[in-house]
Amino acid sequence: MSQMKYSLAIALVSATLLSAPALAQTAPSPAVSVTGEATVSVAPDQAQIDGGVTSDARTAREASEANNAAMNKVMQALKGAGIEERDTQTSRLSLQPQYAPNRTGTSPITGYRASNRVTIRLRDVTKVANVIDVLAGAGANDIGGINFTVSQPSKHLDEAREKAVADARRKAEIYAKAAGVTLGEPLSISEEGAPAPLFRGKMAAPMAAGAPVAQGEETLSVTVNVSWAIKSKAQ
Repeated sequence: MSQMKYSLAIALVSATLLSAPALAQTAPSPAVSVTGEATVSVAPDQAQIDGGVTSDARTAREASEANNAAMNKVMQALKGAGIEERDTQTSRLSLQPQYAPNRTGTSPITGYRASNRVTIRLRDVTKVANVIDVLAGAGANDIGGINFTVSQPSKHLDEAREKAVADARRKAEIYAKAAGVTLGEPLSISEEGAPAPLFRGKMAAPMAAGAPVAQGEETLSVTVNVSWAIKSKAQ
């Protein structure tokens, strides 16, 4: 190695060694980290209802044919009530043997049960009671399960997000005052998980013709984690 290259190598090593303590002594800026929470209550604007037909018969074919005929009648009634095809989706379709009670051995098959159930999406929550009446009037004997939802929760969650950050700032200012420091600029903001509704409106009574319906409110919740820089009051 030439004298020039050797001198350059020594200089680089020396510079690295001199800078290492300075890097090791670098500490994160003083900060306070808190969690902010907020909720907003929103009236649902959509609903989902499950309904269909269950048919019993001696043979599998008879049960299936009876169920198909009854379900076609239900679907026609829904169409007549203004429910579009895109808003109905099959949620259960089954054909199962039925057995006689027998505790001593193999139970004989006594018949078959066919079931066809659809989920109906309503874009107008005021039509819920009417659609239940339509289902019952068309012969649906398997009605149950209703959920009210908010179709566009994001715009409502934005309001909750603002409130959650304000809640975090309120808490951070309390901690800063108690510690004898002042609050600086926010260093980081993160949202915990996916915001989800805390409550869904439910039926106020068993679903049947003329059943009262209570849609209630849906509460949307947001939680954020925020870190603020802090500095002494003398600064």
